[in-house]
Amino acid sequence: MSTERHRRDFFFLADTREIVGETNRPATLSERQSAFRFSRIVPREAPPPSDELLGALAQAMVSQPPEMDGDIPAGFTYLGQFVDHDLTRDRTKVPFNTSVTVDQLDQGRSPALDLDSVYGLGPTDPIDGRLYQSDGAQLKLGTTVGAGPPPANRPLDGFDLPRLGTRATINNERRMADIPDPRNDENLAIAQTHLAFMRFHNAIVRDLAGHGTPSALLFEKARDSVVKHYQWVLVHDFLPRIADPAIVTDVFTEGRKVFETTAVGMPTMPVEFSVAAYRFGHTMIRDDYDWNRFFNSRTGALEPGSLENLFRFSGTSGNLSPETEIDDPLAGPFEQLPSLWITDWTRLYDFDKDAGDGELAPLDPADLNHARRIDTRLTDPLAKLPLGSFNGRGDVVPSTQRNLAFRNLVRSRMIGLASGQEVARHMLAQGVTVTPLTEAELVAGDGGVDLTGLAPAQRQELIEATPLWFYVLREAEVRGGRLGDVGARLVSETFHRAIEGSRISLLRDPAWRPASTRPDGSFRMVDILLKGYDASRGELRPLDPSAPTPALIA
Repeated sequence: MSTERHRRDFFFLADTREIVGETNRPATLSERQSAFRFSRIVPREAPPPSDELLGALAQAMVSQPPEMDGDIPAGFTYLGQFVDHDLTRDRTKVPFNTSVTVDQLDQGRSPALDLDSVYGLGPTDPIDGRLYQSDGAQLKLGTTVGAGPPPANRPLDGFDLPRLGTRATINNERRMADIPDPRNDENLAIAQTHLAFMRFHNAIVRDLAGHGTPSALLFEKARDSVVKHYQWVLVHDFLPRIADPAIVTDVFTEGRKVFETTAVGMPTMPVEFSVAAYRFGHTMIRDDYDWNRFFNSRTGALEPGSLENLFRFSGTSGNLSPETEIDDPLAGPFEQLPSLWITDWTRLYDFDKDAGDGELAPLDPADLNHARRIDTRLTDPLAKLPLGSFNGRGDVVPSTQRNLAFRNLVRSRMIGLASGQEVARHMLAQGVTVTPLTEAELVAGDGGVDLTGLAPAQRQELIEATPLWFYVLREAEVRGGRLGDVGARLVSETFHRAIEGSRISLLRDPAWRPASTRPDGSFRMVDILLKGYDASRGELRPLDPSAPTPALIA
């Protein structure tokens, strides 16, 4: 998935090393030396896809809203987005729909699963040191603003990201999150996911301090533990849910077969992953969520938590204020998240099944949100993205360029991404087991977008050289809602390489095991949340009337 805010109109030109469109200045030596690189696995030989095909696909993908939920709890949609921002950040700047080579792309995030999107350069860095508390180890958290019926009428300390406030240099940045990667405040769900990892880190720091770890070692020891637990969750909990588990197991036991198979040192970021395969998560997004006690479809006093409101209650895409013009960063009264919108985690993750904790199950099983099935449909609100989600505020943006499907497809063409068929053939040549999609599967699918009405020329183009992103989605659709031969291989091998190349790495410490309290030694995303939030104080669902709110509310 990933440009600087997923979907940028401009990109940094690495051949001239000039930052165009912001300050029009040459990049500094440190900027040039610190740049990480994109790479290409498979060169494209087919002609580029036509405007007609891309337009038809983009329109079809958002005009037939998803009908099917999958079996993956909805929180994993945004864990996936959080991981994306940990891996890749495209700083390249050229006009939208302009061709650019892979060598011109500039990767601004270390392509390693190391949580640099949370830690920045650490507490001793002259700039990023501001992110840390006075102990030099814990991260600063934010406080919500009281708004709504009790108990949401009071502020909650530690339930929002820290925000710039009076530190902002211009007024429209006051609501921006003060974190290393502003994309992690692009919508409320990813913002709260980022906050969960901050809280998990702080809990680990407190544990280490309680066991006598010297203060000078607290941060590094905590980061080592947090990163390894995070990598463990991705390998053992996240990947097997979204990709064919047999392919995940094969990659992590037998090694990589198509991506940097003999490489060492810092990984690169393959464009087949960042621009196509890992954008599968866009199809998992719901148009609304049973978000908490107040915003749900069953007993909510207000309304379900719409996707538009998840954008609105963020500092990057919205303005943290209700009933406002979402594209106006100055609209509304609030500069922190209203307490009314904090997350009820028991509605996004299955604590009953994954933690064996029935007390944290929703009162009604229907309150547990599931992600949409991974297929070729996107919920229709994604046809008109908020301008802030792709840094478009203040610009006149054609309506087609606000369509997420269109942006993804055009982005693939901009960099000359190989077709799905070309990637499948390359994998076959490397000895990977791949069953290519048939013409019928590509055109009709299985419950996704029906393309039987395509014009003959577009249909022929589709079956000969399918855009890789669409191919990966169609493959998942006809293989039961999980990434298949091509998609699962690209995603699993990129994760494997990203863990291998991380300074802190499970793969280089095979004896390490998570701090699990379960007989089977398992550790899942719900355990990250259980550590970062005190369930006994109601912190996992703090607006629930049964929660002990007096101890929780600041």
